[in-house]
Amino acid sequence: MPSDNFWTVKFAPLRYAVAWLGVAWMRLVVLLPFRAQMALGRALGRLAYSLLPKRRHVAARNIETCLPELPPEQRAQILVQHFESLGQSLVEMAMGWFGRADAVRGRVDIEGAEHLEAALAKGNGVILFSAHFTTFEFFWPALKPLCPTLTGMYKAQRNPVMNRAMQHGRGRSYDVQIPKDGAREMLRVLRANAVFWYASDQSYGGKGSVLLPFFGEPAMTNTAIGRIVRMSGAAVLPYYGRRLANGRYVMSIGAPLAGIPSGDDVADTHALMKELEGYIRMCPEQYWWIHQRFKGRPAPLPDLYAASTS
Repeated sequence: MPSDNFWTVKFAPLRYAVAWLGVAWMRLVVLLPFRAQMALGRALGRLAYSLLPKRRHVAARNIETCLPELPPEQRAQILVQHFESLGQSLVEMAMGWFGRADAVRGRVDIEGAEHLEAALAKGNGVILFSAHFTTFEFFWPALKPLCPTLTGMYKAQRNPVMNRAMQHGRGRSYDVQIPKDGAREMLRVLRANAVFWYASDQSYGGKGSVLLPFFGEPAMTNTAIGRIVRMSGAAVLPYYGRRLANGRYVMSIGAPLAGIPSGDDVADTHALMKELEGYIRMCPEQYWWIHQRFKGRPAPLPDLYAASTS
């Protein structure tokens, strides 16, 4: 649980003032009516589209690479909608971290809760294989009631104010938060039948990374999930969320994928990435396209972001 002294002035230096203002903004924006929140988020996203050309370039290259079958005008529309979705994600993060939990739950329709219940009944823990969609921080209060113990890894933020805000916000729903290099702790909580949120869809150049196709284009990918499943015996369930046009949200928990673990970590990861691709196609504007998914590839593969220095 988050500590009661969160708002004590622990990070007083002036260089953190902007981050404190951002946290204060999140605390205030959750008081607005939902329609006003979403309108504000879209406006912020359109502003970011205009002010962040490097990020716009990265997102455009990703969309072009991953969805080449779409006509250029449709890809351009997805790009604009993606930045609007990014702006909305700031509001949704605020709601997930600081808003009323019952208000979040009241907007979420849950698909596949029975899959999670059946997997937990086996007693070996559950890995929710997920990805970085713009809405992912919104769903924690809705996911928590389905989980006896909800856990996940986190990447420490460079700014200590935002790092503390993230831990505080997620800590309202998470029972345990594990640093990204805490594999032993991950295995420990899985053996205690915890539910573990796991996203390995971003570029990874560490040990165990291989080139795997992402929408047909080779990308450096973390294949550790197969090894984790073999060691823990945990079930792996696809877990995704999306925002609907009517102001509601869908949290989808899929059935276990057949044949995972197969003993082949690369094949297992490939199968999970194909599952992810199908969900991205359902709501392409909501995937996290501003990340350089295809960076770090060895020669002779080209640098898809050559015009971007971000």
